[in-house]
Amino acid sequence: MKVGVLGGGTMGSGIVQVAAQNGHQVVLVDLNEQILNKSKHQLDKIMNRLVEKERITQEQANHTRSNIHYSQDIHDFAKCGIVIEAIIENLEIKSKVFAQLEQITPKGCILASNTSSLSIASIGSVLEDPSKMIGIHFFNPAPLMPLVEIIPAVQTSSTTLKQARDLIDDWKKITVVCKDTPGFIVNRVARPFYGEALRIYEEGVADFATIDWAMTIIGGFRMGPFTLMDYIGNDINYTVTETVFSAFYYDPRYKPSFTQKRHVEAGYFGRKSGRGYFDYSEDAQNQLANENHELGRQIVDRILIMLINEAIDAVFLNIGSKEDVDLAMTKGVNYPKGLLSWCDEIGLDVVLEKLEVMFQEYGEDRYRPSPLLRRMVQNNEKFFT
Repeated sequence: MKVGVLGGGTMGSGIVQVAAQNGHQVVLVDLNEQILNKSKHQLDKIMNRLVEKERITQEQANHTRSNIHYSQDIHDFAKCGIVIEAIIENLEIKSKVFAQLEQITPKGCILASNTSSLSIASIGSVLEDPSKMIGIHFFNPAPLMPLVEIIPAVQTSSTTLKQARDLIDDWKKITVVCKDTPGFIVNRVARPFYGEALRIYEEGVADFATIDWAMTIIGGFRMGPFTLMDYIGNDINYTVTETVFSAFYYDPRYKPSFTQKRHVEAGYFGRKSGRGYFDYSEDAQNQLANENHELGRQIVDRILIMLINEAIDAVFLNIGSKEDVDLAMTKGVNYPKGLLSWCDEIGLDVVLEKLEVMFQEYGEDRYRPSPLLRRMVQNNEKFFT
């Protein structure tokens, strides 16, 4: 199958590499010649590095390069069996693009969006045949991150879902199927990792460095929330938070933070701007963490309990199966354990009790326990036996 990718940025280029390394002829289209040249140059560097590290042979590198056609003409998708869009997160722009793609591509061509937060149903609504529309959400960097979320819209046919998932499985990725709701599995369930960390800071409980220290050293997470937000980009993370918040009809669980808003307004985007929650300039001296283990344990407990509650609610609302929710969080964002398995380990009754204490203290819906958690505690159930 010939694969088309629209958008030559970091994500689009990564998807191109994955498809080309798996033997597909790939067309990468971007209207900006400079972006195309940058993508080609970057792929050449990656291939050379993989050869140097003896991960692939020179012949394999050359074959991957020869599989890719770079173009500024969207009509070069005319013979593709699937086109994956990886452009700006703007519904109006995506809708125009997909309406155009449908006129160019063959009748059976799967049209997929790599959106991380927009409605697949909305994007597909512009198509004459929306049954071939689907979400295929890779994680950055696409060649290295194993997880891909597959998101069928209400219009998506079972044939399109099977074909899309089989293709990505053939690319040796781990796929999870999730409902077409804001944030899908990973970006929805992960919201408290950032949101509750920001809330802890705003309450004056601990500073950025201490919260990150607690989550990595005590919690076992690979990155603390503030380091991770700086890595992702505060502008991007804040936009996703705003999108999820508004899409969930302003549910207080997803409420954005003024701390993050002010950092974005100040241009403190993180690593890419040289300053975020931490200073990345050459001679920077960031504040050291307060390595108080009792405080650290409190921080970890509070964020972890909120993450677990969000994961439970995702199962309750059929966003994904319990297996897929745990798989998504370990393979998509490298959590040390699946949140539902972690809940079993802590004890569902303990998780419920801690949530109810916070709910009573704050009186905010933000801390309301999932009905599924209450039900399972009443029935003395676990997620996994």
